[in-house]
Amino acid sequence: MKHKKMSLGLALGGGGARGFAHIGVLKALEEESIPIDIITGTSVGALIGGAYASGITPDQLITMADEYLNSDEFQSSAIQAISEAHKKESGGITKRVQHYLKNHFYLAQMIFKPGILSSDNFQSMINHFIPDITVRDTPIPFRAVATDLMSGKEIVFSDGSLRQAVMASCAVPGAIEPMKSGDRLLSDGGIVSSVPIDAAREAGAGIVIAVTVAHDIAYREDFQTALAVYSRATDIMSHHLMNHTLKKADIVIRPRVGTLHWSDYLQAKDLIHEGEEATRECIDAIRTILRRSTGWASLVSRLGAFFSNPPSAAEGKYR
Repeated sequence: MKHKKMSLGLALGGGGARGFAHIGVLKALEEESIPIDIITGTSVGALIGGAYASGITPDQLITMADEYLNSDEFQSSAIQAISEAHKKESGGITKRVQHYLKNHFYLAQMIFKPGILSSDNFQSMINHFIPDITVRDTPIPFRAVATDLMSGKEIVFSDGSLRQAVMASCAVPGAIEPMKSGDRLLSDGGIVSSVPIDAAREAGAGIVIAVTVAHDIAYREDFQTALAVYSRATDIMSHHLMNHTLKKADIVIRPRVGTLHWSDYLQAKDLIHEGEEATRECIDAIRTILRRSTGWASLVSRLGAFFSNPPSAAEGKYR
């Protein structure tokens, strides 16, 4: 008799450009023949997870990422400009002045607008990776997580436009304008669920592999402004909340992403490699838990059959 197994869910966390490591995770899982039954994603985890769930392979994702990052559209985009503004320039006075002006320009944008990027400006990136289908159309069941800024509640997309679901999940606070949807104002899922483990369980996953691409909590700089202090405090709070959430997962994969800024998309190749390496380090643990779950599911199935149709007294002793 073929034994049943518990559904395996993959919960992909947010982290901007660091999320390219998710491609490496998917590539390694495929090469190791680890089948994924359910995928949930927050922010960039929704972007990569949604693309994969729709049938795009890891190798295709690598090609698509390379094409987008080398396109004129990306090179002239505000995302690339933000990335440049956050780099620590060690060059001459001209570069340092440019760095200063860019940072203050985007700070002014944040003061007077709901986001540095409008949803229209970000939509082209979503469209590049995500096909124009509904969430229900994905071959692998998929859920995208967003946050309703009006109610403060987590919103889990299980239907509707896949592009719109991913767009809402990816709306990084301050950087990307929130998306209006009826009475809701939708923003990054990472506000309420940095790694969507609960969403995977609710979708039917008996086992959950969580992937976190949060940056290293270590800090090596001085706090010279109130904004820097506030930002650091937020990072520490998020770090501890995320670690509490990760305890709900059966396996946690942690690609080594260091302190890379969320907008540094040009490190994509290295991040994909880190995702592969971190996943291969967890393969033995994943196989072990899958073997145990198959045995447990078989036992539960046999017990269920026994109690639903117990032998009669005429059939003799219970077996």
